[in-house]
Amino acid sequence: MATPIPDMALEERLLDEGATLVAGIDEVGRGAWAGPVTVGVVVIDISSQLPPQGLRDSKALSAAARQRLAPEVVRWARDSAVGHASPEECDELGMRSAIALASSRAMESLSVRPDAVIVDGPVDLLAANDLLFASKVATHRWRATPPTRTEAIIKADQTCASVAAASVVAKVARDALMAALAPSFPAFDLDSNVGYPSAAHQRALRGYGLTSIHRRSWSFTEGIPWLVGALRDGRGGRIP
Repeated sequence: MATPIPDMALEERLLDEGATLVAGIDEVGRGAWAGPVTVGVVVIDISSQLPPQGLRDSKALSAAARQRLAPEVVRWARDSAVGHASPEECDELGMRSAIALASSRAMESLSVRPDAVIVDGPVDLLAANDLLFASKVATHRWRATPPTRTEAIIKADQTCASVAAASVVAKVARDALMAALAPSFPAFDLDSNVGYPSAAHQRALRGYGLTSIHRRSWSFTEGIPWLVGALRDGRGGRIP
């Protein structure tokens, strides 16, 4: 089956119906065992041209294609931003609220205020009813004038250009963050698996235990101890 090509049909309809700024929102890292969950937001308006050539959902692209497309997305968009929720916040809040927190942080980082948003999936990624979540977003100024319309679309990252673009900027940002952490946890091969349960990652967990960047509440942690002492890097030095 051919990979769907995202278009701007929904974004253009929302603009025709009165929206001035439409934001596509998507998350990456939901299924990872280590590292944050990350949300990208990409905003377009009536002046936006055709999306970058080759734009697809980030999962359908090679790492090289994502690296090429990310700066093109930033130039194409009216504005874009990325937000993270840490492994500790994933444990504290649960995944749905952690994604809402990362989404809120991404929205807060925008220089514009979208009045319509398109989110990937069946539920609003910006919404969560939790006191701890509320305390973490209390200072987010965008929430005083939130978007007036939200479209929650299953597989929007495959059909909507702004959401596909958001998935690309989120994936590139999160991959870069995990690659930066890799030297501190050399046995876990983070620059390759970016926190997902690869064979190397699972071997390292069995040999070393959980680290400070692992999600402690996930079921895979049962029976795995916390890392005691320090890992040795490939040159015999110790990793703090």
